[in-house]
Amino acid sequence: MLFVVKISDIPLELTDKIFQIKFNPDQTIEKITSYFPLTEHECKMINSVSKQDNFSNFNSIFSDTVTDEEWNKTKDQIKQKFQSELFDIDDQT
Repeated sequence: MLFVVKISDIPLELTDKIFQIKFNPDQTIEKITSYFPLTEHECKMINSVSKQDNFSNFNSIFSDTVTDEEWNKTKDQIKQKFQSELFDIDDQT
C-alpha cells in the first residue's frame, strides 16, 4: 500500500526549514530542498513521517550549518531576502 505524505504531516519546526518539496507522480517525495542542511535526526524524522525510509534526496540552498537558535533568530530575514532575490530574477527575465 502506498502512503501519500502531505506537507501537514511534517512537523512545523521542519517545514519551517524547508524551501521546497517536490513530489513524484505517485505523490512520494522526489526531492527536499531546505534553506540549510538538515541534521541527520531531521532527515530521519521526515523519512519516518513519509514512510520512505530509503529516501535520501535532501538538498540545501546554503551549505553552512546553523543551530536551531541561529535559525530561529535569522529565519525571517533569510526567507525574505531569498524570496526578494527570486522575485528580482523573475523581474529581469
